[in-house]
Amino acid sequence: MKPTENLSVFKNLKNDLPAGLVVFLVAVPLCLGISLASGAPLFSGIIAGMVGGIVVTLFSGSPLGVSGPAAGLIAIVIASIADLGSFEAFLLAVLISGLIQVLLGFLKAGIIAYYFPSSVIKGMLSGIGIIIILKQIPHAVGYDKDFEGDLGFMQTDGHNTLSELYYMLDFLSIGAIIISGLSLAILILWEQPFIKKFKITQIIQGPLVAVMAGIGLNLAFLNIPSLALKSDQMVNLPVPENIIGFFGQFTFPDFSQIANPQIYFVAITIAIVASLESLLCVEATDKLDPYKRVTPTNRELRAQGIGNIISGLIGGLPVTQVIVRSSANIQSGGKTKVSALFHGMLLLLCAMAIPNLLNLIPLASLAAILLVVGYKLAKPAVMKAMLKLGIKQYIPYFVTIIAIVFTDLLMGIGLGLVVAVFFILYNNYKNPYLFHPEDHHEGETIKIVLSEEVTFLNKANILQSLNHLPNNTKVILDATRTVHIDYDVMEILNNFKENAKTRNIEIIFKNFEFDKEIKFGSVARLKKAFQSEEKNKKDENLQPA
Repeated sequence: MKPTENLSVFKNLKNDLPAGLVVFLVAVPLCLGISLASGAPLFSGIIAGMVGGIVVTLFSGSPLGVSGPAAGLIAIVIASIADLGSFEAFLLAVLISGLIQVLLGFLKAGIIAYYFPSSVIKGMLSGIGIIIILKQIPHAVGYDKDFEGDLGFMQTDGHNTLSELYYMLDFLSIGAIIISGLSLAILILWEQPFIKKFKITQIIQGPLVAVMAGIGLNLAFLNIPSLALKSDQMVNLPVPENIIGFFGQFTFPDFSQIANPQIYFVAITIAIVASLESLLCVEATDKLDPYKRVTPTNRELRAQGIGNIISGLIGGLPVTQVIVRSSANIQSGGKTKVSALFHGMLLLLCAMAIPNLLNLIPLASLAAILLVVGYKLAKPAVMKAMLKLGIKQYIPYFVTIIAIVFTDLLMGIGLGLVVAVFFILYNNYKNPYLFHPEDHHEGETIKIVLSEEVTFLNKANILQSLNHLPNNTKVILDATRTVHIDYDVMEILNNFKENAKTRNIEIIFKNFEFDKEIKFGSVARLKKAFQSEEKNKKDENLQPA
């Protein structure tokens, strides 16, 4: 589908519903794994998944983001439940953290998202891709002591991401290896051009076929003791006896703790960390979006806040937008927020009606799906492209990857950001001249003249200005006097070039140099042109009257 086509709900159901199903399959074990690792009731992760998929999606402006419980909050949840003395008191803190996030949204704190450099965000995506691959290999061969959804280097089972790859060799499961191998083969086959020519493959996604094949093999292995899977190698959703038992799994906050100062400390901590993770994920998801749509970050903060209010009220873990499920959504062909909404509805309906069927799904099949997701996030081609962009781009990129793999998500982002800021401060910066809507008259051509130095620190202003340009207009972006444009800004302008087609905006790039690899090339020619222009003016002034 071309960017100019209308991304309407009904037109894209054929893409969104299969994508939502894939996200649902990935989300079930992640929700359960995160709640298990958090020391919270097992069903609290499913509740958070439901709330993230339904409530947050309804209020969010993110077309492809998927929300739910996040591994990055596990340490906070464990410590908070212990400090507060009960899970019910913790739920009150989650509810209050949601109120704080809503307030942050109204205070327009979402603008923070625009200050994360492109190199760091891309490093985050590649780093998470590598982590997914390393973490899922043990699950694919049947060794499942580390919980699903773990993204930290140090693990709760006493090992780390790398040592686990050696330790798993003592616990290989032939049945799990066969299932993951067949599932991976199906997923690779489904990506081949000759398979995509069949209409049935456009309706039925490869991950669904892989999961169904895994269930079939698992049932066949029940009569073969050497191949049969154990209970901890399967999805393990709580099974209520009846509908009353299902609703009995919901828990309510302990409002008697409302005067406890510790509640507010925990709430502020959750609000800050959850907001940062969501904003990081928003930036990353927007970069993966083939239509280059821009998520309103302040609205996202409010949506996440509403989600945490509801999750805290009914017994769920804190929610954030999460990159693993969001990238699975994009790579499965999701086009609009219907896919995320559908995944949330499936979580609710299946947990209520058919938990026994879900418990037939082998984790080895889901590991194969996540291995493909991880590879697509960390493709070697992406790393090669970053190397071509120069030292100021690839050093923060690789620092972010290494830091994420060997620490955790927020620490990795922090270290990458420090390196990126160093390079920017080294080159200095000035604010660009931007578009002011109040000065524009209908029908006029809009001219935006960039200053000499434009860096990623100017991303927020530039992005906001481009987003506020009126539809059906003509815009001239003038870089005549610009001697340096940071790659992050070039990327924003290039994305706007694609997005402008959907808004009927005619855009003219004046004195920009295009390049096949990154669309916009270096500004060396611009500097030369500027110097030449100054020389011509000087020569004209020297000529006799």
